[in-house]
Order: sequence, then structure tokens, then C-alpha cells
Amino acid sequence: MQFIDQPYCEVTGRPFAYELGDGIVSADAIADPPPYKRARSAVIYDGIARHMVHQLKFNDRADLANLMAAWMIRAGRDCLNDADCLVPVPLHRWRLIRRKYNQSAELARAIARKADLPFLPSTFTRLRHTKPQVGLGTRARLDNVKGAFDISEERVSDIMGKRVLLIDDVFTTGATVNTATKVLLRAGASEVSVLTFALVGRQ
Repeated sequence: MQFIDQPYCEVTGRPFAYELGDGIVSADAIADPPPYKRARSAVIYDGIARHMVHQLKFNDRADLANLMAAWMIRAGRDCLNDADCLVPVPLHRWRLIRRKYNQSAELARAIARKADLPFLPSTFTRLRHTKPQVGLGTRARLDNVKGAFDISEERVSDIMGKRVLLIDDVFTTGATVNTATKVLLRAGASEVSVLTFALVGRQ
């Protein structure tokens, strides 16, 4: 298991090969700033970490969420200290029926319980049954999730003016969390940070 520790980009959380000093932002984040305030991940998506994600997502191993959440809390302490609530990236209802649970929601539920923060599993909805992101390039991933998320008028008050921590299992290109962040900000969130269990290396 390759845990992610400093030095990393203060915005994207991607690790640097060597120490560059405190608060350093990567060239990518400067050239193309993401909509979220900061992103953090616990581990690199490889080996055992990849196996754990697959077990949680596809093999009914919801029991792994507690352990994974503990590592996410360690990695995202600065995000949690600033957060008013936790919102998981939602699954479409048909995928939720097939999988029985949303792996991102299970991670968020465990983190919220351990960190004593409000957990909002129903605020955010997935309108479209998107294709799996695995195997898609950056442009295709963006197109795949465009217009996929929504917050109903009745749930806007859940996040209005709040600092939202968006929870997902894996950060790949950022297409999913970028799209989700924009929806949250348009609905009135004051800021959004992102916390994931695993980070995929550069594509």
C-alpha cells in the first residue's frame, strides 16, 4: 500500500517527486485551476488499494469502508477541519439497485461518524445512468458525466452557504468530482473540497 504523504500539490493533492516547500501548487493546478478548493487522497490506486476498491464496489465488502475511511481521515484532516457537511458522489438508482449500496456513501457515512460531521446522502442525485468511466479518456470522461448530477430545489437548503466535503472512492482524471463540484457551487455551496480513498497515477 502506497500512502500519500507530503510533499504534494496543495490544491490537487498529487504527490511531488521531491520536496518543494510548504504550500506549493503544481503547474497543472495553476494553468487549469479546478473548481474545488483542494483534493486529498489516502493512497495510490495500485496493488492492494485497487483490490480493496474493487472488493468494496463490486463484491459486497461494505465492511472495508471503516478501515478505508480511517485512512481517508488521516489524509484529509485539513479538509475535514474546514467542512460543514459530507456529500457522497451519487450512483444512478439502477446502478444502486444492482450493487445494493453506493460505495462512496458508505465511505462518507463512516467518515462522518468518526469525524462527527453531518452526512447528507440524499442531497445530490444522479440524473443519467452514465457509462462506467473505466477505459475512457479525459475528454470522454467529461462528456460522460456532463449533466449527470443535480440538486433538487427542495434540497438546496442542505448545502446553501456551507463548506461541502465531496467523498468518492477513486480520483482518476477529476472529471466526476469537477462536474459534481460545479453543481454544488451553483446550488449555493460556499466552497467544495474533495476527499477520495485512492488516487490514480498520471494517465
